[in-house]
Amino acid sequence: MSHVFGDCYRGQRVLITGHTGFKGSWLAEWLLELGAEVIGYSLPPPTSPALFRQLGLERRLRHVPGDVRDPAALAGIVRETMPAYVFHLAAQPIVRTSYAQPMETYATNVMGTVHLLEAVRQAGGACAVVVVTSDKCYENRERGQAYREEDPLGGHDPYSSSKGCAELVVSAYRRSFFSAPASPVQLASARAGNVVGGGDWAVDRIVPDCIRALQRGEPIAVRNRSAARPWQHVLEPLSGYLWLGACLARPELAPGGSRPPAAAFNFGPPLASIRPVEALVEEVLRRWPGRWEDRSDSRAVHEDAYLSLAVDKAYQVLGWRPVWDFAASIQQTVDWYRTAAEGERGTEFNPRARASTREQIARHQSDALAQGRPWISAA
Repeated sequence: MSHVFGDCYRGQRVLITGHTGFKGSWLAEWLLELGAEVIGYSLPPPTSPALFRQLGLERRLRHVPGDVRDPAALAGIVRETMPAYVFHLAAQPIVRTSYAQPMETYATNVMGTVHLLEAVRQAGGACAVVVVTSDKCYENRERGQAYREEDPLGGHDPYSSSKGCAELVVSAYRRSFFSAPASPVQLASARAGNVVGGGDWAVDRIVPDCIRALQRGEPIAVRNRSAARPWQHVLEPLSGYLWLGACLARPELAPGGSRPPAAAFNFGPPLASIRPVEALVEEVLRRWPGRWEDRSDSRAVHEDAYLSLAVDKAYQVLGWRPVWDFAASIQQTVDWYRTAAEGERGTEFNPRARASTREQIARHQSDALAQGRPWISAA
């Protein structure tokens, strides 16, 4: 038995935007395990299969179909539910898609954030809000440095730029409307490194590309073998988001017993987990035999070659640290897909997928407790 995130989510209303996506589905499942009353506002799942459907989440939370580009609908659900916590994950999340759909990317990632924060402001209730952006929000000069929260924002491609813009929106709303010491709204943003984990079925992401090829018995097509990323299991940044939200709402939970600053926080892995794509693919193949082919294309759209986050602030202010290293993260990811593949192959509810998801959440919590992470304690 253990107390997770100070039990502050038990019985509380939690709104997740983008709950039908990969990270949103993992977050919804974890919050349900924590006893929260979860409300999800999102477009239909973006992939088929989709983790949202594999977990049967539509039947276990309040699922509200909606678009963050619709300010009236979003404001209506915030006003109706008056959540104690909001996790804003709704986004167009793919770099390559942003080249094909730049207007949609900015409309969702920038104005969607404006609509969410305006809805919270107009509702007027007490609320801890965590807006999730990306490690790609920084002006990446690719000099091998780890970016800190105070570094300049930017972005070469529309996706990265849109996430930098979203951070500026969060900063402006925080300083303009939520900065007073007695403000009922505590607003922070979270910038996470590249996540891996079971149930990601997106196009143009390396792990789903690996799994699809391996399931078909085909070689894995690798577009950019040398691109280095801060790989981490999806449960790592989610633990950071949940702990950040808990500390914003209940300052006594934070190390030192004082509320952490409502600001931006990086959540990333140790430096040893910053590996090139080729190393990630080889780690996958150690656990699911197959082969890969170099499909580099000199005419392909630009993608950053190196990206790294400094997470000192999360360490020092929140006491947050990752639990699983690179090898463990890939092991858990491959195990999830192999377990799910043994179950139903359709696109709907998969009991094995849900069981594996719950088991990995429990294992992550157990390992965090053994490592003395402050967000979990023995009961």
